[in-house]
Amino acid sequence: MVEEGLEHSLPAPESLPRGLVQIFTGDGKGKTSAALGVVLRALGHGLKVCVIFFMKGDYPYGERRILSELPNVTVVSFGSKGFVNPEDVKPEQREAAERALAAAREAVLGGNYDLVVLDEVNVAVAWRLVELDEVMRLLKDKPPQVELILTGRRADRKLVEMADLVTEMLKIKHPYDKGVKARKGIDY
Repeated sequence: MVEEGLEHSLPAPESLPRGLVQIFTGDGKGKTSAALGVVLRALGHGLKVCVIFFMKGDYPYGERRILSELPNVTVVSFGSKGFVNPEDVKPEQREAAERALAAAREAVLGGNYDLVVLDEVNVAVAWRLVELDEVMRLLKDKPPQVELILTGRRADRKLVEMADLVTEMLKIKHPYDKGVKARKGIDY
């Protein structure tokens, strides 16, 4: 039953009085999920959102599919289907991450979005797919009204220091440790 007065139209766009920098990091599950929760909340208030996936290429992630169908959200994905080996980074993987960072810069500075999510950018920095200094420069150049979320394990301490909110997901227990593979519709 739908509550009276609730409709499926978007509210009038609002703007953020002050955009912050948030980081979701750590070895626990839920970093992207937390960021996408903020995305849903923002969309519910008519904000314009851009989600940039740094290391999630052609894999059939459910969140990417549904987000691309929603109004007021732009989804851009870089990378390949396979995983990046930090000990053997391929030139095309580095180039994809650099393109993702350029897209991030355009999204953050272009004036078209209220919220920008850089999914797995922390890993891209840790594995030297993109330069830490470039990500730090993006945070410094961010307009005051844009909210920016960085996700991924191994957030660099310099980024943590620059952020307004940092949440570390701590793994206590994970089904993967018992051989349970990622499940479609729940984990991707």
